[in-house]
Amino acid sequence: MKKLFIALLVLNITLFGAPKFLMPDEAFKPNASINSSMQIEASVEIAKDIYLYAEQLKLEVKEGSGISIAEIEKPKSILHHEEMVYLESPEFLVTLQKDSDISGIKNIEFVLSYQGCSEQGLCYEPLSATYSFEVDTSKLELASTLKSDVLAIDNQKSVASKVVPKEDSVSETDAIANTIKTGNITLVLLTFLGFGLLLALTPCVFPMIPIISGVIISQGEGLTTRKAFALSVVYVLAMAVAYTIAGILAGLFGANLQAALQTPWVIYAFAGVFVALAFSMFGFYELKLPDSFVAKVSKNSNRGGYVGVAIMGFLSALIVGPCVAAPLAGALVYIGQTGDAVLGGLALFFMSIGMGLPLIVVGVSAGKFMPKPGAWMTMISAIFGVMMLFVAVWMLERVLDEYVTMLLYAMLGIGFAIYLGAFERESHIFKKSVALISFIYFVALFIGALGGSTSMTKPLSFLQSSTNKIQVQTKELEYTTVKSIAELDELLAKHKGKKIMLDFYASWCTSCKELDGVTFADARVKEKLNEFVFIKADVTENSKEQKALSKKYGVFGPPALIFFDASSKVIDSKTIIGFIGPDEFLAHLNQL
Repeated sequence: MKKLFIALLVLNITLFGAPKFLMPDEAFKPNASINSSMQIEASVEIAKDIYLYAEQLKLEVKEGSGISIAEIEKPKSILHHEEMVYLESPEFLVTLQKDSDISGIKNIEFVLSYQGCSEQGLCYEPLSATYSFEVDTSKLELASTLKSDVLAIDNQKSVASKVVPKEDSVSETDAIANTIKTGNITLVLLTFLGFGLLLALTPCVFPMIPIISGVIISQGEGLTTRKAFALSVVYVLAMAVAYTIAGILAGLFGANLQAALQTPWVIYAFAGVFVALAFSMFGFYELKLPDSFVAKVSKNSNRGGYVGVAIMGFLSALIVGPCVAAPLAGALVYIGQTGDAVLGGLALFFMSIGMGLPLIVVGVSAGKFMPKPGAWMTMISAIFGVMMLFVAVWMLERVLDEYVTMLLYAMLGIGFAIYLGAFERESHIFKKSVALISFIYFVALFIGALGGSTSMTKPLSFLQSSTNKIQVQTKELEYTTVKSIAELDELLAKHKGKKIMLDFYASWCTSCKELDGVTFADARVKEKLNEFVFIKADVTENSKEQKALSKKYGVFGPPALIFFDASSKVIDSKTIIGFIGPDEFLAHLNQL
């Protein structure tokens, strides 16, 4: 244990300077004794700037002696760094009982388990101390046959429990955070690499596909498969570094850097970058870094492309990048609870690499199958240019009205269909078929936008009869929007005694829109959600009040679904982070 602690200490000193951390036996001094009334008096003396997690502090009597714990008197814990902790040395009084009508002196083993952290950012591994006591059973009360096996806890006293907590007593996010705490480092990193591969299949990563493809294609003539691979690796590494840095900051300070970068001016600026890239692919001009800057970076001017790709990868991770999911939230919870930015950051880095592996394949493919200069080369560049414009409009969805973005999609698509040769007589049959189908769809999208439709999949739905419209509207989910803790607390008090679902969302969150458009639009889900009071927490603006609301419930970014029981307490084990499909969500609701 001491060797491991010293290794961690050296690592922290190397990375973060030289703060002086106490050894575990200096930070914590447990003690336990038995008094004349056969009560155990236990305590943990903690050093200055050290605190103990209330949840991790356990007092237990090993089974087999016929003696168990009847009651525990303990001091009140307080909220500190979003956790209930003891900032001063806690003292406990443990009352024992005999489980059957036994007599005489019995030997018992009493275990005191605890875990704590230093205010300087280092968290210690779980520790425990075992004590042996001789107990005069004649002084103990006989346990009631009606005694409940469930642990009843309040701020002052606890009733003993022999029941091992169920595995689902914590949320998926907390379970992942606990895995990082207790798991083998190699296994944890490989697990997060796997999480990243799974996240690569989510819609939040899709916008990066045309970005990396377009960046590779934009390199022009002379692009080899080897260089395409190198550029793709640089893009993914820059993306991983950015995402890791943002994650560590979010975990340590509770700030959602990605949310801060969703302000309108940032979105407009980055959308403008994609428009500029698109026009360069149309042949209007050539985008490259100034020769003077490239010369300073390297004597080999070809390396200037790597710098540009790295910048694009870094910015893509923060602005276009993936949404919050359970693995990401778990890593952020771990960093926030332990202050261990090293292991938490490594987990995030490996997750980002997993998300980027498919992007490397895409980038290499773009370079390998790149046609020779000629008409095809012009066509491929134009296609990726249009894809860049689509990404720009996709980003603008976060700050523009849906009506405007639908019109932009429609005009862009109609122009592209005409460019493909929708009305050319001598066009290739396959090419012309794709162009005509695209033209018909985008014209329908244009008509739908003019008719007030906001659906990309059903743009002509506004043509339904007024009767059908009324029927659809009556089935829409009803919810109340809040933007602060005060507003939410008022609603929780108003609806106390009812089942409540709180949905953290933002207008710039892709998965939130997917959740609304797919899961919440399902008829079965709508019917089931009628049993709940539906509240939406809007964190779009990332204001001070919205940050405080997210922080109170441990939300690092939307979407996040939190459920409250009849007493308005959070059901931690039922929290959902990220997108969830209708069938899985319905099964989840049926368990509540």
